[in-house]
Amino acid sequence: MVNRFSGALRRIRRLAVARRVQFTLKALRELAALELGLDAEDACEVLAGLKQADLVERIHSEVTGEWMYVFKPRIEGIVVYLKVILRSDCLVVSFHEDEEAPFEEET
Repeated sequence: MVNRFSGALRRIRRLAVARRVQFTLKALRELAALELGLDAEDACEVLAGLKQADLVERIHSEVTGEWMYVFKPRIEGIVVYLKVILRSDCLVVSFHEDEEAPFEEET
């Protein structure tokens, strides 16, 4: 998966830098609920800074039939679950703390 989706990752970062990002209502609610105090602008910065290592998987949406890219970047010590769909813009579908992340002590 490391090189397979590098084109999609580059496109997500480019769209985020250009602020061509849309958020579903669900994603905006999840973003607002984060303890990190992030807003849509902060979310764009997170998208622009995604790394290949943050990519977890690509899954098929049962609702829209589109491919969704799942990332789990670490933001201020918290692993965040981030799901996006690439259209003409980047659509953020989900943006919340990862409930499955095990506690890891940073060394």
